[in-house]
Amino acid sequence: MLKWGAGGEVAFYGGTFTLLPAAEQEAYLGAVTPYLRSGEVRGIRVSTRPDALSDEQIALLKHYGVSTVEVGCQSFSADVLARSVRGHDPDVSLRAVSRLQRYGIRAGIQLMPGLPGGSRQEALGSLSRALKLNPAFLRIYPAVVLRDTLLARQYQAGLYSPLTLEEAIDLCAEMLWHCQRLSVPVIRIGLQASDGLDHGDALLAGPYHPAFGQLVRSRLWLRALQAQARLGVMTMFVHGSDLADALGNKRRNIDCLQQKYPHFTVRGRPEMARHTLVSDLGTRSLHELSAYPIEEFIF
Repeated sequence: MLKWGAGGEVAFYGGTFTLLPAAEQEAYLGAVTPYLRSGEVRGIRVSTRPDALSDEQIALLKHYGVSTVEVGCQSFSADVLARSVRGHDPDVSLRAVSRLQRYGIRAGIQLMPGLPGGSRQEALGSLSRALKLNPAFLRIYPAVVLRDTLLARQYQAGLYSPLTLEEAIDLCAEMLWHCQRLSVPVIRIGLQASDGLDHGDALLAGPYHPAFGQLVRSRLWLRALQAQARLGVMTMFVHGSDLADALGNKRRNIDCLQQKYPHFTVRGRPEMARHTLVSDLGTRSLHELSAYPIEEFIF
């Protein structure tokens, strides 16, 4: 049952939607048409591959009211795409996103740092190229190794080493910071937690964590808090809703800081602005205090 006036999108996930037979696509999309006309929903969202977005295909999506398409670009490195056997090159992704935008469809980009042949420099370079396309939003999923996949075979043969959890947190925090600097929303970081990943045998290796997004956000807070602690600030105040991220998952941030600064504390204040830190030195933004070198980011 759709809640009247909710104004959201109906989403078709779980596969490459635009590689379904046209008749099947039309059946799914057509089922939503009455709700679009009545105003119960404002649009439709699908996800797909960049090499499955021809003009003809996009025209069909537009005809049925698709408002947002998430494009699984994963990387903008030709070498990484080839090693990962993605079946397309970066130019295909560039054209696909631009084509969607010409049709007036919001284009989101999915990136996957840590694929075969990838590196920190490659991930930041791919992010740079993605941001140049002015996407509506990004999703960032560090690569993990799932059983019975090509990546699993490469891993088991010693041909591929995934990022460690710590490497993935550091890299994704830097990527998130650059997105925030350019006001591009990141709507998800890391895979959605599931029983198969948390308790099953689907995961073979790689930087999966059920709270990966919080670990990444907390890394930015740790950088900001460390910057203040180095100036002798021992008591910091943050908005109450930011306190959990500032303290860190399982209080890892505050434990880390108190090892070097035993009297360091972080407290919540509900009247403060979000993503700011207040101390005797005044009010500073999280983004400013957690800054990464901009000159290393190719944009």
